[in-house]
Amino acid sequence: MRLRAVTALALVLLAAPTALAFADGGFNEGARDVSLTGVGVLLGLAALLAPRPLPQTAPARWALGGLALLTAWTTLSERWAPLADEAWSTAERDALYLAGLAAVAGVLHARRHARLAEPVLAAGTLIVIGYGLLGRLLPDVVHVVSSVSAGGRLDKPLTYWNAMGALAAMGVVLCARLGGDATRPVALRCAAAAAAAPLGAGLYLTFSRGGLAACAAGLVVLLALTPTWSQLRAAIIAVETGVLGAELCASSSAVRTLQGGHPARDGAIVLVLIVVVMAAAAAVQWWVAGVDNAGTARRGRLPLPPHHAWIAAALVAAMLVIPVAVAANSDGPSSVDPRFGSSTSRLASADSPRYEYWRVALHAFAHHPVKGVGAGGFAAEWLRARHEARPARDAHSLPIETLAELGLVGGLLLAAFAGGVAAAARRVQRTDPTLAAGPVAALVAYAFHASIDWDWEMPALSLVAVALMGLLLARSASSRPSSASTATEPSTTSPGSAANLNRVEP
Repeated sequence: MRLRAVTALALVLLAAPTALAFADGGFNEGARDVSLTGVGVLLGLAALLAPRPLPQTAPARWALGGLALLTAWTTLSERWAPLADEAWSTAERDALYLAGLAAVAGVLHARRHARLAEPVLAAGTLIVIGYGLLGRLLPDVVHVVSSVSAGGRLDKPLTYWNAMGALAAMGVVLCARLGGDATRPVALRCAAAAAAAPLGAGLYLTFSRGGLAACAAGLVVLLALTPTWSQLRAAIIAVETGVLGAELCASSSAVRTLQGGHPARDGAIVLVLIVVVMAAAAAVQWWVAGVDNAGTARRGRLPLPPHHAWIAAALVAAMLVIPVAVAANSDGPSSVDPRFGSSTSRLASADSPRYEYWRVALHAFAHHPVKGVGAGGFAAEWLRARHEARPARDAHSLPIETLAELGLVGGLLLAAFAGGVAAAARRVQRTDPTLAAGPVAALVAYAFHASIDWDWEMPALSLVAVALMGLLLARSASSRPSSASTATEPSTTSPGSAANLNRVEP
């Protein structure tokens, strides 16, 4: 009975970000208040039902302690923040993430519960992105009103196109991992491959350059953590399926830009073709899984250099730094026409106002290095020091905004939180690489995007990352390898290894 209760609690926690997505992503105060209350109740239930309410490892203490102190410091900063309401909203959001992290870390200690995270969260991303996509493919059935500021980009239900892009990127990475995990049921692997089509289509329709880069970064890390032929094949299937879904949407101006053509007719045609692509992807994944188990396909590790993990890390860093350096020399958007937002020319453009946001934020940090200007204070600093009339509330970078608003104290607490999660990830990767690969790769995609956008302010997106962090903290307490983590795909020398890999510890 207790085990069933913990399982149900885990499912509710993992499904919470999806539900919150349909309340404007939890960005507004009302939805955030309700979600904080709900997660608080779930945390109380976790404390009562979970065998180990909180993991007792050093990484978990650093992560939970760092986030708790960051929340406390954010609350305290209301005393010197220029906008008290904004400071309180920021503290409330941090408290939501802290409660969510603690609750998930408490209920996902058992591996059978931790294994639920990837498929449930991947399904959640599919539901959210799929809903927004259906608003274009079936406009007479699913009524979605895009905001003027989106300029034709896919922004609903989260209300921000770049957040939708980041969520789609995490979904693609999780689906690629599920498809390449030989310990998962074949039906789940096929479903994950099929899901890449709408996720790829949704990612394209956001026209989010950061989302595309984050997806690429996550896939690079995924292959570095699971360098097997099976995982490579699954990643290729996911990418090709996503690209086909994107190309189908790109072929219709009514779907791509919400202008021209016949929306209902064109959308229905694209929908049918996407379903065909999904079926084909599932069939290909089913065939690949079959030849993997039969031993007729190449298996084992990829022939990568010994230090491939460091090479992957350097590649991800370059993917982040080089575009930022290019954007730093940009004078801003080349057009104020909102239709520019849904133009493929965006994907080859370095135009961005972010450098100006970061300049103002770093200027504020230089003048208030210890305690910052106060939580939510960037909006006031922007009005004071901006060089253009563009409105802005956020610095579009979690680390830079933290330094500007909370100073070195806040920056160090954020580093402690992130460092604890990274240490937990490293520990789980050593003891259970099969379980760790997907969450770590998806978190890299999130961290990549959060460093160049205001993802932290979008709870429905950030709670997906928080759930993955909680999984890593929970499983970091397991010091011995599980029976399913000794290999990531069947060995060519053991006919029974595929069956053995399907056994997982309770």
